[in-house]
Amino acid sequence: MATNKESAEKIVEAIGGKDNIAAATHCVTRLRFALKDEGKVNKEKLENIDIVKGSFSTNGQFQVVIGQGLVDKVYKEMTEATGVGESSKEETKNAAAENLNPLQRGIKTLADIFIPILPAIVTAGLLMGINNIMTAPDIFFDDKSFVEVYTNWADLAGIINLIANTAFVFLPGLIGWSAVNRFGGSPLLGIVLGLMLVHPDLLNAWGYGSAEEVPKWNLFGLEIEKVGYQGQVLPVLFASYVLAKIEVFLRKRIPDAFQLLTVAPIALLITGFLSFIAIGPITFTIGSWITNGVVGIFEAVPALGGLIYGGLYAPLVITGMHHTFLAVDLQLIGSIGGTFLWPMVALSNIAQGSAAFAMMLLSKGNEKLKGLALTSSVSAWLGVTEPAMFGVNLRFKYPFFAAIIGSAIAGIFITINGVKAPSIGVGGLPAFFSIFAENWGAFFIGMGIALVVPFVLTLAFSKFKKAEQKD
Repeated sequence: MATNKESAEKIVEAIGGKDNIAAATHCVTRLRFALKDEGKVNKEKLENIDIVKGSFSTNGQFQVVIGQGLVDKVYKEMTEATGVGESSKEETKNAAAENLNPLQRGIKTLADIFIPILPAIVTAGLLMGINNIMTAPDIFFDDKSFVEVYTNWADLAGIINLIANTAFVFLPGLIGWSAVNRFGGSPLLGIVLGLMLVHPDLLNAWGYGSAEEVPKWNLFGLEIEKVGYQGQVLPVLFASYVLAKIEVFLRKRIPDAFQLLTVAPIALLITGFLSFIAIGPITFTIGSWITNGVVGIFEAVPALGGLIYGGLYAPLVITGMHHTFLAVDLQLIGSIGGTFLWPMVALSNIAQGSAAFAMMLLSKGNEKLKGLALTSSVSAWLGVTEPAMFGVNLRFKYPFFAAIIGSAIAGIFITINGVKAPSIGVGGLPAFFSIFAENWGAFFIGMGIALVVPFVLTLAFSKFKKAEQKD
């Protein structure tokens, strides 16, 4: 067994040597490289290294899957033994961005904004799931919820619900913080901007459609509706961009001695007026069009929607485009109270795990693959698919296609049955916590499809491939 130092040296050699590395960093499970020429990577040599569980390229970065805990040690050895200097994640992202086309840069921007707030959203989803279990009827008792029978638990459920809802009620604040930071402004001003858009003095966006009279400001004859943007994504995204650019513009032109008293007030004041006069109303309308369009497609032909999204989600992960749908999920939750897209994401995770588990049974004589397939399948069933997808399924191809087919069939089933989630939670088997309780029956059947179909198809494809090789 090679030492971590030896493995690190082999990894650098397999990706084209240290001269091919523009920048390098790591995350929880992967080494992340911005390479000058990805054509110099010897993938076969790379994936034959004992500690390497897979590799892939996305968003201009070449990533090597190592595993939690070990990746820190390997990265340290790599920087010390090979002379590859430590780079921050931002430096690596910036170096990788030079290799992206405009569409990829747009996707990367959305990913950079939404990934930092994802832990808060997932946590909220899990807590909302606990609240759903306690407050939904017919789970423990016929026609009654748990808190209706045991009323002394009702206030506990209320507190859990308040904690869970906070991330969604103040979602523009979270997005504002992350977006302004991404666009080069002060994150604190982004928080203020986001909270300003959901200020309690404004008419709540969820009550806008049923309001008998919408309150208005009168600015010298110009009437502006006093409407908040609770649960909306686009208004705060565009407003954050404007705020950051105004702030950067002012900081370059106002002397340092006056910046504290002038930059933030002017930037917030201008952005605030623009948000309520133009940005908010226009983007709210666009967001409504997007929501109505997506909902309309799935209502008109639910089976087709389930087939396309359920089947294509895993390929979208390879390209990185899946991050764009997080914004759509949040928009659906804010507009119609639930998303029918995220449940299919959870089933896609399960399907990848099932295909990898089948490969574990097929990998007789290859102990490395057997161990990787087992651990990565469990990881996928718990919502983390990268080791299974990139380390096993894509390597052999047919397990990946088996997982796509299983995910598509499961997606069709749950879409036809109207399965929705009131929040985004942990993918994989624990996902049912974040599904509306009345949809559990259909979702559990969908989970069964995602577990069984990819497993059976992987075994079948394997036999077909062996028979083909004999011929």
